[in-house]
Amino acid sequence: MLVLFGILIIVASVILGFIVLIQNPKGGGVSGVLGGVSNQLIGVKSSTDVMEKGTWIFAAIVGILCVISPAFIPKDGTASSKNDDLLKGTTTKPQQTVPTPNTTTTMPPVVQDTTKKP
Repeated sequence: MLVLFGILIIVASVILGFIVLIQNPKGGGVSGVLGGVSNQLIGVKSSTDVMEKGTWIFAAIVGILCVISPAFIPKDGTASSKNDDLLKGTTTKPQQTVPTPNTTTTMPPVVQDTTKKP
């Protein structure tokens, strides 16, 4: 469920960013971007109203989703996430390694000279 909320928040944020970016801070907005086509379809005044309402609506959607989504976090510590199952399967104590004997550097046995010279 949290993944669904995350996806919805990302989509609403992208749409909100797009709406904010196509608005003109001087008031032209979509009418300047589309070359006057929007003036014929929805008019200059209503295009700025639509963009402003869209900004407020998507900002409210992002805010509400961010406030509501923590309510769906499980409180009893159990989750159905695959990541949590993987974490439960890991051990926390380090594994002991057995040193392997190094057979390549064996020294030949030392032979003592039993003959004494005067």
